[in-house]
Amino acid sequence: MPKINVYLPDALADAVREAGVPVSAVCQRALEQAVRRVTAIRQTVLSDLDPEQLASRLPHFTARTVSVLSLAAERARATGASAVTTGHLLHGMLAEGGNMALQVLGAMEIDPVSITVPDGTEAGGGGDGLRFSSPAANAVELAVTEATGLGHNYVGCEHLLIGLSAEPDGLAGRVLVERGADARATRRAVAAALAGYAHLRASAPAPAATADLLTAVRAELAPLVRRIEALEASRP
Repeated sequence: MPKINVYLPDALADAVREAGVPVSAVCQRALEQAVRRVTAIRQTVLSDLDPEQLASRLPHFTARTVSVLSLAAERARATGASAVTTGHLLHGMLAEGGNMALQVLGAMEIDPVSITVPDGTEAGGGGDGLRFSSPAANAVELAVTEATGLGHNYVGCEHLLIGLSAEPDGLAGRVLVERGADARATRRAVAAALAGYAHLRASAPAPAATADLLTAVRAELAPLVRRIEALEASRP
């Protein structure tokens, strides 16, 4: 049977040994789930994009994320594009209007309303029907791997935001990076936002208002940013 090395931080490795966790079985299960998710998204992005089938083909995507993909496809058709680009995905994210990615941008001091969405072309796509461009397909796949890496059993718009910012050849990535939302900053902002949201859900008897969520996200993000900036400043 093939062997794969798994590297863990020292503290986690010690905890795993102390708890007697069956590492091989756990890793196999996690990898099986990750392979299924990535395979499903690859089959979707490489075939004709039918918005009506997205929810059934991507069961781990949240309803808002599916809505973003559908809005992106509508935008592509409306502009006569031959493929759905990362620009269309960013447009869909902004047009959906209520997703966590927009809250993350707000916490990063980036007003979503101020973002100008590009409608240019990207490599890939074409053929019969509407398909994703190569950068858009990569961004969606990156969203899946980001969700898996964060230990989440769903793929949300916040994961897609990281994917868009991390895709180097996408129109959306260039726009986001220019506004300060590069992959590294976006990833840590998403982690802080989800921590803040979890704290609010645990402490508030009713769903918090958007302003309260932004305040909590910024409060969670501020010390993290300060620590990272201090570490970066201390480097030669």
